[in-house]
Amino acid sequence: MPEQPPEHHDTEEYRLTDRRVAELLDRAAADLRRQFNGIFTTETIRAVVAESYTQLNATARIHTHLVALAIRFARERLDAMAKNRGAFAPAIPEVLFVCVRNAGRSQMAAALLHHHARGRVLVRSAGSAPAETVNAIVVEVVNELGVDLSGEFPKPLTDEAVEAADVVITMGCARPVFRGKSYRNWELDDPTGKTVDEVREIRDEIDRRVRRLLAELVPETPR
Repeated sequence: MPEQPPEHHDTEEYRLTDRRVAELLDRAAADLRRQFNGIFTTETIRAVVAESYTQLNATARIHTHLVALAIRFARERLDAMAKNRGAFAPAIPEVLFVCVRNAGRSQMAAALLHHHARGRVLVRSAGSAPAETVNAIVVEVVNELGVDLSGEFPKPLTDEAVEAADVVITMGCARPVFRGKSYRNWELDDPTGKTVDEVREIRDEIDRRVRRLLAELVPETPR
């Protein structure tokens, strides 16, 4: 029998059909409470963990690693929320790449910027209507540059991610607007349905733009 999606909740207790999933999420919430002690309440952390699982479960085709991915997503969301509350102020700029499905362009851009920046820029990506998995051809052509995308997954766009970013780069989609952010739109072909050679061309154009962006954000970086 296929796994049933959990019920949404705003209470401290999870109400999930799969009790094993509930136990794993409870354990993750406990670990995150230690990490975010003094920043968020237990109720807030549990709610973010449960909601993150629910959002990914809504589009997931394969559930083997869904709990682990949901925990990663919840940690990213809590990091962004903590920054937005002023709990910490990162010394490096943060960039958010957004496309519709978070399965192609935004994943390539995030992976390439992360690769070139080497810790000098915090990078996230998201989709306004996330797909089930990252485009297999995208994974292949990015891997040709020595960048591994095999562990990445499409993530839904959240307000806290936009608010936490210093630069938000969209690729054919809308995004929430927060004052004081730098918004840019990159006109790029969608790799969906394209051949390997066509996706390579999109990858190379993204790589050129990412390098220019990095040189702007971290001026000492050679162009």
